[in-house]
Amino acid sequence: MKSTCPEQNITLIKQANIYPDRGLLTRTERNERAGHKSGVIWLTGLSGAGKSTIAAGVEKELFSLGYQVSVLDGDSLRAGLNGDLDFTIKSREENLRRAAEVATLFADTGHIVIASFVSPHHKGRQFVKSILRENFYMVHVKADIEDCVNRDPKGLYKKAMDGKIANFTGVGQSYEEPQDADFTIDTSKNTVEASRDLLLNFTQNLFHL
Repeated sequence: MKSTCPEQNITLIKQANIYPDRGLLTRTERNERAGHKSGVIWLTGLSGAGKSTIAAGVEKELFSLGYQVSVLDGDSLRAGLNGDLDFTIKSREENLRRAAEVATLFADTGHIVIASFVSPHHKGRQFVKSILRENFYMVHVKADIEDCVNRDPKGLYKKAMDGKIANFTGVGQSYEEPQDADFTIDTSKNTVEASRDLLLNFTQNLFHL
């Protein structure tokens, strides 16, 4: 879907006289009520690496244990909030900015957010980190490109190779592997269950009070 923004010229407008309402409850108070800290686990990796599958599995496990947890998925945002953006580098940056702002709202209200986004470039991931700041952790869901192509659960690699999708990461656009990830899960070497358990343990260790 093409963006409605002329020539992808997306800029942030500094609004005057805007005073965000912080409410009467602090993040600390919400965390104490929930029994755990809140924050964001940001999953980055190629399409087909297993990000969404792992995120959904961990969300279910944490929810069953009484955590306040939500998954924020790239496709879900592009189906609504970010439906006006395409896949150029500029639009990808705006896609991540909006996602980071939404994740911040959830984290501020006491949720553990598992955000699943390809987020292929170092610059974009650093921008996300600058927005989220407190309790932000980046997890690289690593997989060999050959495995991602063979899995191709959404048929996107085939479409990209057939020229039906432009700027697709891994085919028409590069993926810069993060060198500063807080944790790495290699799904080419671990099963879905093992990958889920690795992320579950990582998350629980980080967000306990």
